[in-house]
Amino acid sequence: MSDSTSKPAGRTILASNIAKGFISEVEEGVKQLGRSPKLVGFLANDDPAAQMYADWTGKTSKSLGFDYELRVVNKDDLEEAIIDANGDDKVDGIMVYFPVFGNRQDQYLQQVVSLEKDVEGLNHKYIQNMYHNVRFLDAEEKQKSVLPCTPLAVVKILEYLGVYNNLLAYGNRLYGKQVVVVNRSEIVGRPLAALLANDGATVYSVDLDGIQRFTRGEGLKLSRHQVVDVDLSL
Repeated sequence: MSDSTSKPAGRTILASNIAKGFISEVEEGVKQLGRSPKLVGFLANDDPAAQMYADWTGKTSKSLGFDYELRVVNKDDLEEAIIDANGDDKVDGIMVYFPVFGNRQDQYLQQVVSLEKDVEGLNHKYIQNMYHNVRFLDAEEKQKSVLPCTPLAVVKILEYLGVYNNLLAYGNRLYGKQVVVVNRSEIVGRPLAALLANDGATVYSVDLDGIQRFTRGEGLKLSRHQVVDVDLSL
């Protein structure tokens, strides 16, 4: 047991403090654009959590100057509805509130959303770029590859807390850090481990089926992370 004078190991932060800078950046971007970008959300299930997320998305989007539209459709009509939105020049971004079918068909629907309008980073191109540490879509490095929102939010929190070393080169700023990520889901855990490892950290990914180490190797010699199984017990 620690003594009464020891400092707490954790730290409480307010998300609003972190969000302020990003809100200002988005508002300035909308102002420079000169119009309200149109974001369409598709809801094709009765999941209360999905409905709550949709309501929250709409409220936040509108507060930032976006034109947000929620389209409630039957799940059997969702694919056609997404295709229609892909071809609509008035629609700038698309997001789908999953789960819909709750199986591989959901993975298929993620790929129906066009690369240009995918705001969630679920397109195969974005996923491939994330795991291969490719950060831009173009050779001129003007258009960033879209990353999944929850893992990216964790990265931004770590940056805010000063975990990233800004004295190091961009892309290497977690060099020397060791991180443990509990959970290896395809939505949060695995992408987060990949992002942190690609930024230079040695990441131990802990899941029910074992522990894996994500790393770019000694001295960050590798351009992207590699994954190896680790013989450690919990």
